[in-house]
Amino acid sequence: MSDSIVIIPTYNEKENLEKMVRKVFSLSQSFHVLIVDDGSPDGTGAIVKELQKEFSGQLHLEERKGKLGLGTAYIHGFKWALKRDYQFIFEMDCDFSHNPEDLMQLYNACTKNGGDLSIGSRYIKGVNVVNWPMGRVLMSYYASAYVRFITGMSIRDTTSGFKCYTRKVLETIDLDKITFKGYAFQIEMKFKAFKYGFNIIEVPIIFTDRQEGTSKMSGGIFKEAVFGVIQMKMKSWFVKYQQ
Repeated sequence: MSDSIVIIPTYNEKENLEKMVRKVFSLSQSFHVLIVDDGSPDGTGAIVKELQKEFSGQLHLEERKGKLGLGTAYIHGFKWALKRDYQFIFEMDCDFSHNPEDLMQLYNACTKNGGDLSIGSRYIKGVNVVNWPMGRVLMSYYASAYVRFITGMSIRDTTSGFKCYTRKVLETIDLDKITFKGYAFQIEMKFKAFKYGFNIIEVPIIFTDRQEGTSKMSGGIFKEAVFGVIQMKMKSWFVKYQQ
């Protein structure tokens, strides 16, 4: 039994799924994997079921009907993991924009360096992004600066989706009150952890844009991240945060 579960939400990731699963299971550290698939019409779920025959007890699948949003996929995965004995719960994309080998950095930040939440950061040491057009790099970088300004967090990469939560963080945050479904979900979860006073550690990673499959990014996702932050900050004034 592993103490760590990597949650990977998928929608039409047949090109990447098997390679990602095999890469995670090839690491020296033992990680289990939970795929949360939103009814991918390309057969992603069927590929997972076939791989489960080989990785029984290590590879898990939760299938949902329809594309319900990134945030709800992760919350579904968090609740699934909390019902089991996992102590370290990871978020990671399926498209290799997050390097699976960096899972160990996130794990060590929590197990050896006292982190309650560790974040794979594109911006802790300059700008470490590969294959993104400059406009998207600037949008992402300055969106994080904007979030820091509004929220008071010192986190450099506020929209990062490559993270490791210790169990106590997810048990403390009321997951049913998380409101955002797109990439602003990543900001909201970090903000909650920050408000509760958890120790947040950023570790440098190199983010590489997907080589196969189709990006799920859109302008609307960034709008949610930018305009939703003010509302989130204002709501926090009326909440008491105690671990």
